[in-house]
Amino acid sequence: MSDHYYITTPIYYVNDKPHIGHAYTTTAADCLARFMRLDGVKTRFLTGTDEHGQKVQKAAQDAGTSPQDFVDGVSQNFAMLFDALNISHDDYIRTTQARHKKAAQHLWQLLLDKGQIYLGKYAGWYAVRDEAYYAESEIVDGKAPTGAPVEWVEESSYFFKLSEWTQPLLDYYEKNPNFIAPTSRRNEVVNFVKQGLRDLSISRTTFDWGVPVPGDPAHVMYVWFDALTNYISALGYPDKTPDFKTFWPASVHLVGKDIVRFHAVYWPAMLMAAGLPVPDEIFAHGFWTHNGQKMSKSLGNGVDPLRLIETYGVDQTRFFMLSEVVFGADGDFSEPAMIQLLNSKLANDLGNLSQRVLSMVYKNCDQETPAFGAFTEDDERLLSQANGLLELVRPALRDKLAIHAYVDAIWQVVGDANRYVDQQAPWTLRKTDMDRMKTVLFVLMETMRYIGILIQPLMPESAVMLLDALSVPISARGFSNLTVADMLVPGRPIQKPTPIFPRIEALAQDKQ
Repeated sequence: MSDHYYITTPIYYVNDKPHIGHAYTTTAADCLARFMRLDGVKTRFLTGTDEHGQKVQKAAQDAGTSPQDFVDGVSQNFAMLFDALNISHDDYIRTTQARHKKAAQHLWQLLLDKGQIYLGKYAGWYAVRDEAYYAESEIVDGKAPTGAPVEWVEESSYFFKLSEWTQPLLDYYEKNPNFIAPTSRRNEVVNFVKQGLRDLSISRTTFDWGVPVPGDPAHVMYVWFDALTNYISALGYPDKTPDFKTFWPASVHLVGKDIVRFHAVYWPAMLMAAGLPVPDEIFAHGFWTHNGQKMSKSLGNGVDPLRLIETYGVDQTRFFMLSEVVFGADGDFSEPAMIQLLNSKLANDLGNLSQRVLSMVYKNCDQETPAFGAFTEDDERLLSQANGLLELVRPALRDKLAIHAYVDAIWQVVGDANRYVDQQAPWTLRKTDMDRMKTVLFVLMETMRYIGILIQPLMPESAVMLLDALSVPISARGFSNLTVADMLVPGRPIQKPTPIFPRIEALAQDKQ
């Protein structure tokens, strides 16, 4: 098990405002980063914005402003969204920053010195929308495979000798079967590379909004060459900083499935050519649709994550995105489905569990954690399930990035705790056996302590509310505290409980 963890999102392209897809990737990365930190692993989490290229220059012109002023504004929109989502990134890289330009130019010069870059002429199809080159065989009805319009481009260009890396990449994929996940994306990449790679055009002369090519400022770097370098420029490359030595190679690059080729083909080839280590894993997640339809500007059916946060709450929005779909698969957003999930899993399951248990404790146990007697088989069973959660979910998250499995495992215990309440009926025990009632309530509070600690990566603010309600010390909320030795202390005062997850209908009425 590694003692460090470096997770990245893609750097987001700033030609438009952020949407639910950006929120999804970043929240997933945040969940994984928070989990690793709580598990005692030295963690670095990077996100940021990709600010160069022809598409950005055109968007700035359309907006009647300079490219730099344009990207400053849009990058700030992403930063504001991440603040609203309670994202715990350690760094926010912008490709217009001097540290990034320095790194990109150094990598370029290194590849040039190694004979991996040469000057030639590019003639072929280019899609401005995708910032991508396409082979003749990929053009369908005059468009790119993505549906983007293409234009024939002929210009002087520097090329990266990508063709030389066809076999080394295939060899690497074979020796490292977990390098690309999920399997469907791995198969897609392997099949693409097996067709043979062509040298990649990596500079442009028809516009000037980009990182200048060292020694030839008439050329600017192809936006993807520049953008991919962010993962090392944020660590201080080319200087051998402590961060670079500790965190490179990256543990995982989280990306959308539409950009897996850039990350699983171009990027490792560039790194191999430069003599630098390759990331441990490229994980490509799916896309969101809206009520079964692909989201698009023309349909006007995008989902604004800031509106969801304002309407339902930040943790509720995070929880929906992370639990609605299998991480790696496509997902569909619908408002009724979101409301149903939040009411079912949060209000009814976890919210109702905490409210009814803590209310009984507050009313019947002198407003403090109750003392407990001998545990029955039923008590031991529930406590054992709670105690075994970390070992169950750790490999799911660390090895498979299976956030959905992590949520499902926790909610299995939430469900078992609710069934235990119904079976033990502490409201009846209050009249017949107060000592047994106190033991039952203690078992439930202790079970919720485990749940509260483990939901911190999913819903940080709500986890704080639950752990505060249980009077768990702030110093005892790490995963190392998920032990019997850190059990709740009887006699510790608790505050009067308030609902952590109100039902959505109540929220809607409040807003009227």
